[in-house]
Amino acid sequence: MSPVLPSDARGWRERARSFVAHSVAPVAEQIDREDRIPDALLRGLAEAGFLGLGIPPEWDGNGGDARATVAVLEELSRASAAVGVLVAVHLSVCSLPILSWGTDAQCGEFLRPLARGEQIGAFALTEPNAGSDPASLRTRYSRDENGFVLEGTKTFISNGVSAGVVLVFATRDPALGHRGISAFIVPPGTAGFSVAQRFDKLGMRGSETAELVLHEVRLPPQSLLGAEGEGLRVALGALQGGRVGIASCALGVAEAAFALMVSAVSREDADWKRTVIARSYADLASARALVALAAQRKDSGESYVEEASVAKLVASRAAVQIASAGVDVAGPTGVRAGSPAERLLRDARVFPIVEGTTEIQELILARNIISPRDGRNPL
Repeated sequence: MSPVLPSDARGWRERARSFVAHSVAPVAEQIDREDRIPDALLRGLAEAGFLGLGIPPEWDGNGGDARATVAVLEELSRASAAVGVLVAVHLSVCSLPILSWGTDAQCGEFLRPLARGEQIGAFALTEPNAGSDPASLRTRYSRDENGFVLEGTKTFISNGVSAGVVLVFATRDPALGHRGISAFIVPPGTAGFSVAQRFDKLGMRGSETAELVLHEVRLPPQSLLGAEGEGLRVALGALQGGRVGIASCALGVAEAAFALMVSAVSREDADWKRTVIARSYADLASARALVALAAQRKDSGESYVEEASVAKLVASRAAVQIASAGVDVAGPTGVRAGSPAERLLRDARVFPIVEGTTEIQELILARNIISPRDGRNPL
């Protein structure tokens, strides 16, 4: 039971399915074991056009809307959550914010290589003491005669090791709250920028998660994305799109776990297993419908705050519940290290945390249901 997609999105889905079968599925276990996505696979993602999705051809992108992007991320993540998340972060919270907020010069210098897949993008907002509340970040920036100087630490940054373009958020003065935050485009080769460490994770292995240090990083004036003081608007807009992308990845993992579960059950198996399948199917169908609604709403150009948060909330929850049930159904083989069921459960468990925790999504939904920003009746 899948939502009906426009022909363009269906074409992207079929392209992704073929790519996954030939290039992702055969190395998915290797990616998890070695905690690394092969360079050949990264080149393949670029050649297939997936790293330029949602970016107009004028900036060397491959077009496609949110529904096409959702379809691709879902298919990639069915085989490897790490590959899906790499593409989701690259597109949703780096490339597309530059497209939305960047000048022509910035798009020419930074967006073109991202769209061609020559570079991978990252989004550096989270800090050791500022995760769910971006207005409390402590990375500072100041002005000098040549532009800006950044000083601070960012942590749990996806794609942080290999990124060629990083969006960094810093404040002029923490006392100013959200009004002091600005966004900067930082090429990692800049003096003073370094990768302090790469974290070893429970799941989504292969997707880089790093701590970045900026020590007296000097940037020219044209590195500023948007105007000074608009950084929180840039970040929140990026995260809203990012939630749709991550929800799509969670949906892909949920689908993979469900398919594995069904393949392990026969008509003669215990009733409880068939009940688990029925409940999991309902969870999966709900997540699929909400992800599709969020993508459709995004494509319409209308506000999609609630749709993005509820899709991320429900798809993440479905991934965990279905993957956990899949281990139960598989029995002893499901808890064996390296088994498909075990890997899917580890991958699924990361989704309620990334791109805004479950608790943050619940707060966003409650706030917008009680006091809708755009006058819509959310019910």
